[in-house]
Amino acid sequence: MKDHNQHEIQMSEAFLNSAFLALSGGFQDAYTYNARNEVFCNAQTGNVVLMSQHFMAGELMAGLSYFFPIVFFAFGVWVAEKVQANFKYARKLHWRQSILLAEILILFAVGFIPTEYNMLANAMASFACAMQVQSFRKVNGYSYASTMCIGNLRSGTAAISGYFREKKPKQLEQAMYYFGIIFMFAVGAGIGGNLSIHFGIRMIWVSCGFLTVSFLLMFVEKYKRFHEEHEHN
Repeated sequence: MKDHNQHEIQMSEAFLNSAFLALSGGFQDAYTYNARNEVFCNAQTGNVVLMSQHFMAGELMAGLSYFFPIVFFAFGVWVAEKVQANFKYARKLHWRQSILLAEILILFAVGFIPTEYNMLANAMASFACAMQVQSFRKVNGYSYASTMCIGNLRSGTAAISGYFREKKPKQLEQAMYYFGIIFMFAVGAGIGGNLSIHFGIRMIWVSCGFLTVSFLLMFVEKYKRFHEEHEHN
């Protein structure tokens, strides 16, 4: 059972899989900002800043539009933790795939919510994004975030600094992973922003497409392991 879990985690940590998650992460933030009243579903630091600004200006409803995504983001992390604890060794469907499936369904539903209910849409999107960032935390063994950039930028820059100081190729490789993820996030944000501006709220479904690729990639790992086991038998 342990070996089974370790094989699946290899795909969940692969750069290819992480790239699609980062594409989706960037897309989601650009989508909620441009199509859902300038609220972030991933960048909760920005939401805290804007929430505090509006509350202190006496703008209660405007402040609440940022408050609820923050709360639902925290709730999403809590739910992801519960899923991992209860289904970590599930054999039919890896617990991370369950998280992805739930995220896809939630974001698909968001595409149907009219703009009059942006507060609900942003809360749901933040909940889904939190489950993703909590469940996928490593790329090729390095800790990273698939839905935000500040930690990746810090880690990548530190790795570059270490490489120039110690000349260890591993540090350069580490930096390239981080900057590669940042690049994919930026690509996703660019696509998401432009599609959302020009075509509206249903463009979140493109993000669902990126997540579906990630979901299917984890089946590829399972198929490889199944094939290898039967070859040895």
